[in-house]
Amino acid sequence: MTLTSRLRSPIQFVLKVLGALAFLAPLATRLVIGQAFFLTGRGKLENFPRTVEFFSSLGIPMPQLNAAFVSRLEFYGGILLIVGLATRLVAAGLASTMVVALLTADKQTFLDALRGAGDSGLTDVTPFVYLLFLGWLVLAGPGAASLDRLLFRRFTRDGEPSEAMPPGAEAA
Repeated sequence: MTLTSRLRSPIQFVLKVLGALAFLAPLATRLVIGQAFFLTGRGKLENFPRTVEFFSSLGIPMPQLNAAFVSRLEFYGGILLIVGLATRLVAAGLASTMVVALLTADKQTFLDALRGAGDSGLTDVTPFVYLLFLGWLVLAGPGAASLDRLLFRRFTRDGEPSEAMPPGAEAA
């Protein structure tokens, strides 16, 4: 018996286990990022006048309107990410707020991290890290443990994948 044939069975087992656990990555991402946005959105709503003042200080146009929009997007979007409903749409919207944060409030920290200046790296720039995770959710989808998946299966024939199934919604 060759080394390759002896390793084949354990490798296949490990791959099968990893495949069965694949739902955990998008679920954990949605839960962590969703909670973070829920909490920041709640904070912005509870301190709305300060949020408007902060947006004004950053030079964001129509600060009251933008503060109202972003606060609610973060609050309700966080809840939607947690349950996995409209995940791609919500993640795209929240990603756009992270781009704005990188261009305004966190601009200098982001530029310093890009240049390698100081002691911080890109992973120390929270909006950049959130942007990466949100981008991943937009591209990969909500995963198997989500309301998106449940509703999609409910409205397709017998829960079988159809040609209309969005990318990343295939069964793990």
